[in-house]
Amino acid sequence: MQWYVVHAYSGMEKAVERNIVERINRAGMQAKFGRFLVPTEEVVEIKNGQKKTTERRFFPGYVLVEMVMDDETWHLVKHTNKVTGFVGGAKNRPAPISEEDVQKIVSQMQVGTEKPRHKVEFETGEYVRVKDGPFTDFNGTVEEVNYDKNKVRVSVTIFGRATPVELEFSQIEKT
Repeated sequence: MQWYVVHAYSGMEKAVERNIVERINRAGMQAKFGRFLVPTEEVVEIKNGQKKTTERRFFPGYVLVEMVMDDETWHLVKHTNKVTGFVGGAKNRPAPISEEDVQKIVSQMQVGTEKPRHKVEFETGEYVRVKDGPFTDFNGTVEEVNYDKNKVRVSVTIFGRATPVELEFSQIEKT
């Protein structure tokens, strides 16, 4: 068995996985299929002052399928609802991806579960706009980012002078 990348409608990756498994069970082809993988990671977002951990797909629209490639299995996957086809290779003979690539994706998923990333990431030197607090509608440049405290230090120009101001992620937005 080898890993293949199946292209699905974006946002429908889990549904495609369920549909393929259902079709495999109906056709009795369990022996020709292995594992399924929808690459996701956990991200932390702050809504209304509340920290919330959500799942984000880092390859939207793709499902990894471990399978034996032959005409029957190709046809079963290709003609599943919400599947647009396979990625790579010839039109009716997709190219498998290496086990090494699959391991990289799996380890990336594990890192995302152990240490969730922030949904909005700010970089030093980036231009932002203050949308809340005493400096509302001021623009500035990010000087420092502290993900542990969900704060950034932004250099805001007040009366013609650059002044560093510490703000929370929820108080600024990218311009």
